[in-house]
Amino acid sequence: MQDLARLHGPVVVTVAYFLLWYSLLFGLQTRTKYRLKARYEKEGKVFDRYFGQDEEMLAADRAVANTQEQMGPFLVSLWMFAIFVSPTHATRLGAAYVVLRAIYPFLLGGRVSKVQSKRVALVTFPCYAIVFTLLGGAAWAALVE
Repeated sequence: MQDLARLHGPVVVTVAYFLLWYSLLFGLQTRTKYRLKARYEKEGKVFDRYFGQDEEMLAADRAVANTQEQMGPFLVSLWMFAIFVSPTHATRLGAAYVVLRAIYPFLLGGRVSKVQSKRVALVTFPCYAIVFTLLGGAAWAALVE
């Protein structure tokens, strides 16, 4: 059991990532949906959640979907690095990744039409660098050592 204690950091990072994702899913996305539905009703319009092209809804969906699509590569590389290289370094890199992912919706903005790819790249490229560092380090350690 003491050997598992060294994995405390990666566990905390994993929990933090899921808390972030669920806050985007149930917070940002759901809150946006109900706010827009009320606004559309007030204006006498029909809110089409799935086939409408409301830019605010699309931005909320993009924040959730982007975080979800990166979940697999991030968590797998985090845990491989923690097991094969260093739980401490995995925790530090993973924590940085979660913070960057938390910033993503703010840089994305509230409307898809106002998305500035340069702002989003401030999060996207460092996140990719972290995943490739974790993945490459784990692969190197597993194959070479």
